[in-house]
Amino acid sequence: MTLLAPLTTAGVGGPASTFVEARTEAEIIAAVRSADAAGVPLLILAGGSNLIIADEGFAGTVVRLASTGFVVDDDDATCGGVMVRAEAGQPWDALVEYTVRHAFSGLEALSGIPGSTGATPVQNVGAYGSDVSQTLATVRTWDRETNTVKSFTNFELKFGYRDSLLKRTTVNGSPRYVVLTVEFQLALGRMSAPVRYAELAREVGVAIGERAYANDVRRAVLKLRAAKGMVLDPVDRDTFSTGSFFTNPIVDSATAATLPEDAPRYPTADDGQIKLSAAWLIDQAGFSKGFGLSDDAGHSAAGGRASLSTKHTLAVTNRGSASAADLLAIAALVADGVEDRFGIRLHPEPLLIGCALQR
Repeated sequence: MTLLAPLTTAGVGGPASTFVEARTEAEIIAAVRSADAAGVPLLILAGGSNLIIADEGFAGTVVRLASTGFVVDDDDATCGGVMVRAEAGQPWDALVEYTVRHAFSGLEALSGIPGSTGATPVQNVGAYGSDVSQTLATVRTWDRETNTVKSFTNFELKFGYRDSLLKRTTVNGSPRYVVLTVEFQLALGRMSAPVRYAELAREVGVAIGERAYANDVRRAVLKLRAAKGMVLDPVDRDTFSTGSFFTNPIVDSATAATLPEDAPRYPTADDGQIKLSAAWLIDQAGFSKGFGLSDDAGHSAAGGRASLSTKHTLAVTNRGSASAADLLAIAALVADGVEDRFGIRLHPEPLLIGCALQR
């Protein structure tokens, strides 16, 4: 049996009963159909950056998407844009780097995010005021219910904050729609998309809403992410995580009004709904960077094997020998503490496979 921990960025997870590495679209479809025909549970894994897998492992078939590569269709270049179609297993940041170097604008603020391209539309991956829904054109999938290839337009995916139709039809890591390829429509030019995030705008020296050179934006994003332990580094234990463990909560205005005046608040597209900062809530609830390393409640919960990142309170990190249970113990303490302090429950961003975050 194949141990899954080395295939995830958090470095936790037991063995898979059956493991298949699929390097082509045909192999992906064949592996999925075989598991479905046998009636066994199915887990799709690619970069492993958004999974916490139980220490007991996965009692079913794990299909690792190892299809890589991408093609550029510049037929639309006369209209100022190009189409870039990537395989599901294509490493995301390598694709972003290519687009920036070749003056394709739109993905630069999403630099440094670990994982595969196929995972990006599932979570509507985003950072620094940008997300993939802003440039994604189509997603090609294998529909396990109808046993056919099905394509979705941007509109049909019904994107939300860290959400999509693909995510909403996934149960315990087992999707109805298995992503095969993802296509982006990108503008031509050396300038970035408008910079929407204050921290990034300050770093590149522009006002919010202005553009900067895309190369400068990529460098700034990589710098900011590295400072928070959000760029994978084999010698930095702060990067052994799923990135942000909690999503920023979206609450109604009445709930937001109960918070201190200095609590960060961000408008959303939904009237009356306000996005809060999970990192601020965690810090104000008494959980500082590195919580879990010292001889405190976190230490007793995970023995110092897991902790909040020493660089950023949103990441729950594996300090070298942590189990999935250790990571969840730290995360549960934080979620409980925030709820006790503010009455707001934080929800995990990664998929929890065979395990749960319980109070």
